[in-house]
Amino acid sequence: MPEMEKSKESNRFMGIDPGEKRIGISISDPCGTISRPLSVIKNISYQESARSIIKICKEYEIRKIIIGISRDEDGEVTFSGRKALRLGEAILGMLDIPLEYWDEMNTTKAAQQSRREMGVNRKQRQGHLDDVAACILLQTYIDSHLEKED
Repeated sequence: MPEMEKSKESNRFMGIDPGEKRIGISISDPCGTISRPLSVIKNISYQESARSIIKICKEYEIRKIIIGISRDEDGEVTFSGRKALRLGEAILGMLDIPLEYWDEMNTTKAAQQSRREMGVNRKQRQGHLDDVAACILLQTYIDSHLEKED
């Protein structure tokens, strides 16, 4: 199989799972088809978090940011969802990049389940899962959009 040429424009996405204390970050491959956990940043303030996220965006040539937003059973944005909106506004105030909000329902539960399926023991599973949740969030976004292209 011939090696793909490096295109000048990246199709790389960033997934963000904002939490009260930590923000999980994931990125896709350069083609925008597979997500992987990248890091966790400490949630200090919207402005500080936005600056850290923008630094990562520039380093990895991110084309689009996907931020997890929580909604209640009626589809209304929750308190933590409004915090995610504020983080998105802070990012957009500093960097002109496409940004989309994506329903984060059950990403943490899915991250816990994936760790169980990998055979990680209970004690080791008790750490933070923010980057894994961000990875799952981003992969559901990617999969949803790839299905629409088929």
